[in-house]
Amino acid sequence: MGSYDSNGVAPALRYIPLSYSPADSQATALRLILTLFPDWEGPGNKIEFVRFTDGITNTLLKIVNRKTGLTDEQVDNDAVLMRAYGNGTEILIDRERETTSHALLASRGLAPPLLARFKNGLLYRFIRGKPCGHLDLVTPPIYRGVARRLAQWHAVLPSKGTSSTPSDEASIVAHAEAESAKEEEGFEVIQPRRGGPSMWAVLQKWVLALPVSTPEQRTRRLSLQKELQWVVSQLDDGVGIGEDGLVFSHCDLLCANVIVLPREDGSKPEDDVTAVNFIDYEYAVPAPAAFDIANHLAEWIGYDCDYSLTPTQSVRRQFLTEYTKSYCQHRGLDESSQAEIVDRLYQDVDRFRGIPGFYWGVWALIQAQISQIDFDYASYAELRLGEYWAWKREIDGSRKKAGDEMPLREQRWALEA
Repeated sequence: MGSYDSNGVAPALRYIPLSYSPADSQATALRLILTLFPDWEGPGNKIEFVRFTDGITNTLLKIVNRKTGLTDEQVDNDAVLMRAYGNGTEILIDRERETTSHALLASRGLAPPLLARFKNGLLYRFIRGKPCGHLDLVTPPIYRGVARRLAQWHAVLPSKGTSSTPSDEASIVAHAEAESAKEEEGFEVIQPRRGGPSMWAVLQKWVLALPVSTPEQRTRRLSLQKELQWVVSQLDDGVGIGEDGLVFSHCDLLCANVIVLPREDGSKPEDDVTAVNFIDYEYAVPAPAAFDIANHLAEWIGYDCDYSLTPTQSVRRQFLTEYTKSYCQHRGLDESSQAEIVDRLYQDVDRFRGIPGFYWGVWALIQAQISQIDFDYASYAELRLGEYWAWKREIDGSRKKAGDEMPLREQRWALEA
C-alpha cells in the first residue's frame, strides 16, 4: 500500500461487487480470485483453497496458484488470504475501521498489503509463517518477539489510528445515548477523556448491543453498564505511555494472531528472540498500552482458560523489559529512561489485568446471541466475566474479608517466581 496523505486518508482500494457464500465456498471464492487475478485462469494454473479454522468469527481461506515449476516459497509469496465476515459481526466490528487500520499498518510494513474489498470481506497477501498455539506464547523466545513487535506498533503508529468514519463507535455511542437514557433509569453512556474511536467506545457499543428482551437481560445490561462507568472512572486517566495515555493497539493478540516468521537458513536467532508478525486487525483501535499488553498476557491461558499458565510477576517483568527496549528504540528515547518505563508499565498492566475479562465477556454475551459457529459462547462469557469479578474482589478487599480462597488466576498473577 502507498503512504497515507497529509490528512491521514488511505489510497483507494479496489472494490469487487461480489460476495462469498459458505454454502458455495469454492465456487464463490474462485469467482473472487479470478476477478482479482484474471491471469490465474486457463492452462498452466492450478488454484487450490486451504481453509483455516483457528478464527471463531470469520471464514479464512488461503488461495494459492500452484503453477508448474514454482517452489513452495514462490507459491506462498503469491498466495492470497480471503477473509469473509461472520454472521452478524458488524454488531461487534466496525468494518470500515478495520479496512483503514489494515491499510495504515500495511503502509508501515506491519501488515500484508491489501488487495481488494468485496461485499462481505477482504482479500490481502498471505504472510509466510506458522500461527502460534497458546503454549507457544509462554516460551521466552516467542514472548520476547511478541513484546518487541507490540512495542513497535505502539511506538510508530499514530495514536489516533486512522481517520474516523461515520460508522465508528463514537458516532454509534453518541446516537444511542438519548435512546438508552429513555429506556433505562440509571443508564448513563460513558464519556471517555478523548473523543473518537477507542477501546472504551468499543466497549460502550458492545454493552449497548446486549440483548434486553427479558427483565433479567435488562438488569444484567444495566449492571454491566455501571461496571463500565466505574472502570472508565478508575482507568481512563491518561497516565499511560503514548499520546494522552493511548496508543494504536491490536486488542486481539490471541495465539492464532501471532505468526512465527520463517528463518531462511533454519537457524535460531542469536539473541534468542523469535521474529513474529501479527495478523487480523478487526479490533485494532486506540487503547491504553497497558490494556493491549494485559489482553495479550490474558491469552496465554488459551481458549480453555487454563489459568495455571497466567504469567507470574517475574515473567511479566521480563516481557515488559523486552517491550520497553523496543519501544525506546523506535521512539528514539534514551536508554536511561527504560527502567522507569518498565516500572510504570508494570504497575499499569497490573491495574488493567481484570479488563480483558470484562471486554471479552461482554463480547461473548453478544456472540451467544448472533453466532452460528459451534462454540459455547455463553459459558465462555461467564468464564471471562469471572476474571473481572475476581480482580475487582481482590482490589476492593472483599474476597479477603469474606475469607474466600484466592482464584488460581489471581494466585498466579501475584506469584513472584
